[in-house]
Amino acid sequence: MEFSSSLDPVISKVVSVLENEASLLADVGAEIDEVKLELQTIRAFLEDADRRSGAALMSETDKQWVASVRDIAYQVEDVVDEFMYHFNKRQQWRGKPSRSFFKLIHFPKDLLVKHRVAVKLKDINKRIKSIADRNQRYRVSRSESRNSDKQIGGEYYSNNWVKNLSESTLFFKDDDLVGIDKAQNELLGWMMNQELQRTVISVVGMGGLGKTTLVANTFNKQVVKEHFDCYAWITVSQQYVVTDLFKSIIKELNNRVKEKTDLLINLDSMSYRDLVRALEPRKYLIVIDDVWSTNLWQDINTALPANMNGSRILLTTRKEDVASFEFGVVKHIFLLEHLPFEESMTLFCKKAFVGKGGQCPPYLESSAAKLVAKCQGLPLAIVALGGLMASKGSITEWDGVYDNLNRELSENDTYFERLKYISLLSYHDLSYTLKQCFLYCCIFPEDYEFKRNKLIRLWMAEGFVEPLKGIVPEVVAERYLSELICRGLLQVERRDRSGRPKALKMHDILREFAVSISKSIKFVAKSDGEEEIGDDGIRRWSIEAKGKEMKGASETALSRVRSLFVFAVNETSKFSFNRLPSGFKLMRVLDLEGTPIDELPDELGILFNLRYLNLTRTQVKELPKSIGKLYNLQSLVMKYTQIKELPAGIVKLKNLRHLIAYGSNVGPTTFHYAWGLVLPSNICLLDKLQILANVEARGDFIKQLGKMTQLRVLGVVNVKETDGQNLCLAIAKMIHLRKLGVKSCNEDEQVNMDALESAPPGLERLYLTGKLEKVPHWFNSLDKLTCLDLHWSRLRVDFLPHIQALPNLRELILLNAYEGERLDFLEGFQKLEVLTIERCPGLKEIVINKGVMPGLQELNIYACQEFTTLPLGWESLPDLKQVLLYDLSPELVQTICRSKGMDRQTIRGIVLNNASNSYGLVKQNNPSKN
Repeated sequence: MEFSSSLDPVISKVVSVLENEASLLADVGAEIDEVKLELQTIRAFLEDADRRSGAALMSETDKQWVASVRDIAYQVEDVVDEFMYHFNKRQQWRGKPSRSFFKLIHFPKDLLVKHRVAVKLKDINKRIKSIADRNQRYRVSRSESRNSDKQIGGEYYSNNWVKNLSESTLFFKDDDLVGIDKAQNELLGWMMNQELQRTVISVVGMGGLGKTTLVANTFNKQVVKEHFDCYAWITVSQQYVVTDLFKSIIKELNNRVKEKTDLLINLDSMSYRDLVRALEPRKYLIVIDDVWSTNLWQDINTALPANMNGSRILLTTRKEDVASFEFGVVKHIFLLEHLPFEESMTLFCKKAFVGKGGQCPPYLESSAAKLVAKCQGLPLAIVALGGLMASKGSITEWDGVYDNLNRELSENDTYFERLKYISLLSYHDLSYTLKQCFLYCCIFPEDYEFKRNKLIRLWMAEGFVEPLKGIVPEVVAERYLSELICRGLLQVERRDRSGRPKALKMHDILREFAVSISKSIKFVAKSDGEEEIGDDGIRRWSIEAKGKEMKGASETALSRVRSLFVFAVNETSKFSFNRLPSGFKLMRVLDLEGTPIDELPDELGILFNLRYLNLTRTQVKELPKSIGKLYNLQSLVMKYTQIKELPAGIVKLKNLRHLIAYGSNVGPTTFHYAWGLVLPSNICLLDKLQILANVEARGDFIKQLGKMTQLRVLGVVNVKETDGQNLCLAIAKMIHLRKLGVKSCNEDEQVNMDALESAPPGLERLYLTGKLEKVPHWFNSLDKLTCLDLHWSRLRVDFLPHIQALPNLRELILLNAYEGERLDFLEGFQKLEVLTIERCPGLKEIVINKGVMPGLQELNIYACQEFTTLPLGWESLPDLKQVLLYDLSPELVQTICRSKGMDRQTIRGIVLNNASNSYGLVKQNNPSKN
């Protein structure tokens, strides 16, 4: 168990706080200096101990000593925070911000507070010395330890490796699949054979063997999606609510078969009978990941009809009794084996030698083979060990890691112990900062997908991101994230069109390790909200609310909480949780996403320490005027709330970096589907703001916008044509801009962007909503653009020649963007992967020349009523996986049905109802590629 490395950042933070606030604590300077010296000495000792022996081999005496010192460090932090809280409160109470803050500390009442601080620090100094003396008295000599020379490898790690990490690591593709061909072929055979009875296929194996990876890769194959009418994937885990499982299945079905409109079911009125009726006539595929009990089958069997359409249920489990259960239907069991040695080497080299194309240098072949043998074919262990060795280049370093493994792992160790040790080896090798970043991820529930940007903002709020001169903290945090992914400690679930990780997850085994470590060092406390949390020094509290009521904690315990997360894990808790515990006066992070709280607690205005506030998908309608007192706030996230205007005090938040707010109340196909946030006109005073998303252009806001040159993301709505000149002048100054969205005040108002000489050099995403006479001349300078959305542009001239040469364009969405009858893709679009054309009322024909869009994977055409023929040339697109045609003319239905060149292998399904005509066409050019 890691102790020293996890403690060190706490000590560093406390020392930093003491140094920064020394002027406020001038009268207790002697005690501050004493505490600082003690903490710095402790840190030096712990780093030395970590190098020599590794925290995992600390004696029980050392472990107890470390735990005591950690508690002392937290107490110092509490004393300083309490002191700062007191004076901040007095400043607000006096209501005279112009007065010097430092003068306030000379009032008698303040002197009394400083006296109490001095007494507490003096007591802490005594306790530190007594702990050290006690540890010295009972210490067992390190030289007597049999593992005195063991090296975890922590000092092999170099901070420069993170600092200089190539940006390309953000764009790794998930092609680490090794040795699954044979297993996959067998699964495909069972899934797609001629058996008409409903069949259950179980993939069983211990954790870390890659069950989910194998099944997910099979599930996502286009040949599978062609074979079934509808499909869904749900993750169960050890705790589940049956009704929530049904709703998860329906959500998946709704999301994955949007062209089949008669399958859509209202979640609010859904019953399991609705699910039965929806699935009964169809050949369905349901994947149930991570099943722990045979009770699950009894719970869901009635909702999955036993039709004779060739339906399949595919489940993964660690438990053989689940796989061998008599389901009462046709069943197959696939026992996942460990990887053979050659395939293990291939997987290891992909991780360890990324910069060398996965090729092991000759001088390391012997060392690599010995390390791979220690993994005994466990993919998760291989990935973790490969990620660890990627930062080591010399034979000495490699042999040192092997010797360490050789001592610790005997042939009799269970696979689980082997996996645990190798994974922890990779963890121990992290820097102190990255250890905290990794442990922090266990604050999310099991199987929870967390977004990259959210995680980065949270790390920043917690103070984990180390300052680097000339680099904004968001970029530094991206590098941290990249390394955790490279080392196999975090999994990428989804990527954006630029290739960056978009959604991530912790493997459940790694999460168990992280939870265990976090609990031992009081890093994160987790509860279900139904049991009261005791006063045990809790710093971060993660509540997975499951019941109707949420119990709190003692007032003393709450006063020490710095971060609170509330996750409503089922529908019952989501709609019954309507209040917050009180007492969080020193809070740094408050995340209430998805909870139906409709009013913020009264304490919000006094949370001067708050860095991160997330109200996404809550029912909050307004922010209190006291929001202006949160002058340490860095991130204010309010997506999909009812908040439409911010109080004037928002401009006092001088440390605000991310301001994100938008809501919607109608479908995305209407012009006014979303509203913007109304801000004070002097929002430009926030000179640290990096993200300003979806805000209203009112008053002289556009003129003031030119002062915000530091922005990286800008979204502005309700823009008038007369605003164009000033808007372009402002954007021209934003040299760091990566994402830009501009929306006119109505669909007849022109988006005037011609005054912009050239686009910001790093612009990656561009969203223009409103009428365009022509595409702006600067479009041809968008060299880094990956996504382009043109909505309600209603262009009358051919605009494609102006964007066809964009070198990195991967996604093009045209919504009511063109009024012509024909779109000719004559050349270019070499990297385009997704093309969506929607609501172009006059469009009759699309022509795609040979050699154009060679990488196109998805072609979507929606609600183009004059469209009467399939896109000419679509058959020649080599990578095209699917064509979705939705809400088109009846004539096209007849054309498709009469076409002699299309059979059931080409047309996946045609569904007609009273509302619309829908078609899903899937073309399989090369089955071996899928």
